[in-house]
Amino acid sequence: MSVALFTLGGTISMAGRTSEGVARLTGADLAAAVPGLAELPVPLEVQDVEAVPSANLTLATMLDVVDAASKAVSNGATGVVVTQGSDTLEETAFLVDQVWPHPQPFVLTGAMRNPTLAGPDGPANLLAATRVACSPAARDLGALVVFNDQIHAARWVRKTHSTSTATFASPNVGPIGQLVEGQVRILARPSRQDGVPGRAEPAELDAARVALYTVTLDDDGLLLEGLAETHQGLVVAGYGVGHVPAALAPVFGALAERMPVVLTSRTGGGSVLRNTYSSVGSESDLLSRGLIDGGFLDPYKARVLLRLLLATGEGRDEITAAFAQHH
Repeated sequence: MSVALFTLGGTISMAGRTSEGVARLTGADLAAAVPGLAELPVPLEVQDVEAVPSANLTLATMLDVVDAASKAVSNGATGVVVTQGSDTLEETAFLVDQVWPHPQPFVLTGAMRNPTLAGPDGPANLLAATRVACSPAARDLGALVVFNDQIHAARWVRKTHSTSTATFASPNVGPIGQLVEGQVRILARPSRQDGVPGRAEPAELDAARVALYTVTLDDDGLLLEGLAETHQGLVVAGYGVGHVPAALAPVFGALAERMPVVLTSRTGGGSVLRNTYSSVGSESDLLSRGLIDGGFLDPYKARVLLRLLLATGEGRDEITAAFAQHH
């Protein structure tokens, strides 16, 4: 038995600047710097995959990591830990949650302070993540994000601050668990959802272009022109409970006749509504024009899900059903 550790770079691995750029720690370096890690009941099996800022990660890279993690589990790993940059971690974690088929925990973590700074949080986060990965209590929870001794479900977690070590939060529900005196305490057990069927291959992912459009005050909609010729799907980040300017409602309706268009809220918390408001551009008006209700999903996760569904060849009914799980 072991915990499989996959490293993808990010702040947790930054070891200062050199004449050639940024020096990065390997997984072995990271593990060696964590007090108490060697005393855990299972060893780490380290695979260095990437050494990049998380802005450079792709869906295809993460799916390859999932495949490698699945093989590790098949070979006896009791859980998986991935270290990466925090910038895109909420999106990669949600991606993993949609495709991870195993009961073993898949835990993502990183750091906000690199090892050259006073009080780096990477070692504590890696230790906590490894404890979660080898804990029987964390099984059957899908992908998890562990930061600051808190355990978050991938479907709800958000990065909420640009620099704070407490940046990760789950605005709608809070963390589902905590680490207390080194012990994993699961406080809530959300049921696992149906994931995305099939395997999205790189060519299909490249072809499944999904735009994200954030509605803003006095929006003229010019960026939407020609979208149907370049993209196969659209996520709308609307005002509040899912509203847009009245002038844009028919534009989104016309796009929904040609591609899946998912309605979400740009607020970062709460759900879009269905039938509270009825003016042109309201949530009920947009849904009547064929937009798909994104429920509690934020725009970034909705884009990941829609792209995966398109890449695996799902039709409109299947896409609608997939998003209905998040209502």
